[in-house]
Order: sequence, then C-alpha cells, then structure tokens
Amino acid sequence: METEYRQPRYAPPPGAADLILIRHGESAPARADVNFPMKDGHGDPALHPAGEIQAVAVAQRLKNEAFAAIYATKLTRTHQTAAPLAAHLGMEVRENPDLHEVHLGDWDGGLYRIKAATGDPVYQRVVAEQDWSAIPGAESRDAFFGRVRRGLLQIATDHADETVAVFVHGGVIGAALAMATGSEPFAFLGAANGSISRLVIQGERMVVRGFNETRHLDHL
Repeated sequence: METEYRQPRYAPPPGAADLILIRHGESAPARADVNFPMKDGHGDPALHPAGEIQAVAVAQRLKNEAFAAIYATKLTRTHQTAAPLAAHLGMEVRENPDLHEVHLGDWDGGLYRIKAATGDPVYQRVVAEQDWSAIPGAESRDAFFGRVRRGLLQIATDHADETVAVFVHGGVIGAALAMATGSEPFAFLGAANGSISRLVIQGERMVVRGFNETRHLDHL
C-alpha cells in the first residue's frame, strides 16, 4: 500500500509554553467627575455587571482545558475575570508583576477613555505615533513592550510543555501579538472584553495561534 502523508494538526513544539491570553471583562464606565480607584498609579476599576457575565462565559468556554496555572495582573478587573475559571478548576490565581496595563500617567483613572471618545488632539497624536509618550507622565511604548515581553517570557520559562491561562489587558495582548508578528505596534489593539487569544512561546520565539476569539460571548 502506498504511504499517505496527511496534513498534520498543529501542536506546540517541545519545550514551548502555550499561553491562552484572556482580556478581562468590561470594566466600570469612566465619568468626568469621578476617578477610578487607583492602585500603584493605575486606574483600578472593578468589572461592570456585563463584565461579570463575560467572566462566567469565559469560564464555561475554558473549563475543560488542562491548565497548569492561571495568572492575572495586579489589577482588580483581571482577578475578577479569572475568578470563575479558577473556582471551577479549584486553582489559585497567580500574579505576574510585569503584565499590568500600560501606565497612562495623568490620564489614568478613567481620563484616557474620555480623551479617546472626544478625539482629544493628544490622543490623536498617540494613535498617529503608536506610542503613549505624548500623554504627560505616561509609560513609553518601548518601556511597556519591554516589560510585557519580560513577563511573558518568565511565564513561558516556568511552564515549558504546559498550557497556561493568562488574564490580562487589551494593551498587553496588543503588545504581545505585535511583538510576535513584527506588526505595527498598535495593530492588535482593540481585542474584545472577554476575548481569547493564543500565543506559543519557545525560548524567545513567539508564535501567534489565535486572536480575539469571541464565539463564547455571542449569546450575551
């Protein structure tokens, strides 16, 4: 019988870590007259009720995956999004110190959303230059990308040949996928709240295997 060569199914290479990146659920709305609670200089809003529902949907989507660990950032909204999955699997949520959202300086606490929605000229410059440095006191793109890379590589080192759930922020997902693909820095910003992306890391090599999966949210 003639040998057949079928198309293979993808599997991470030996020694690689399979990172499932989940953006936190929708957080509380920004208001001009009230700042978000702050943590270490970062706006730290809790989830909106819609975000809590998204977190449950994420848990339902991922509850049958064999995760070696669950990570979140230091900010409340990622912990709240991770909580339903962690409870279902009976796992503790770990923190990675490098994966919190980009620091927005004077615009943290909710002002960034307002400036974006109103088309502020400085916001327009941020988009045009693909760098947050134009905002007073904000973290630069290079500094942010550097620490995100460091955080992802640390998780990958700690979880070779394992699958890990990592609950993070839209900016972190955007940075990770931009670095992995060599795209424009802001090309992957805008992942939906509660969306799932996938990044496989072997050594220092990052490969994108999925971006912005949202089918588990379609019924909401």
